[in-house]
Amino acid sequence: MPSVMLIVHILEWFFGGVFLANSVPHIGNGVSGRPLQSPFAKPPGKGLSSSTVNVLWGFFNLVLAWVLLVWLGHFNIHYWWQLVTAFAGALIISVMHARHFGQFHGGRL
Repeated sequence: MPSVMLIVHILEWFFGGVFLANSVPHIGNGVSGRPLQSPFAKPPGKGLSSSTVNVLWGFFNLVLAWVLLVWLGHFNIHYWWQLVTAFAGALIISVMHARHFGQFHGGRL
């Protein structure tokens, strides 16, 4: 049975991957000057936020990813199970975002 600390680290790696993947579209669109949906838009997650808001939101997500992966989770890229856990979080949030935001940009299956 896994220890409580191992479960906590697994959650930190998973959500670190989630926040890392979430930072990419916000920073990318923001520095390109394009608006994108964010939690601060009206309505949240559907309306568009300015490029500046997206850069700030993206960097906030990047800081959260760093805190969860490096500072709290002691993430080591040489351990495959840590990579798989972080990639699983990144993949799941990426697919969820692709399906949700595809509704607004013509990319939904």
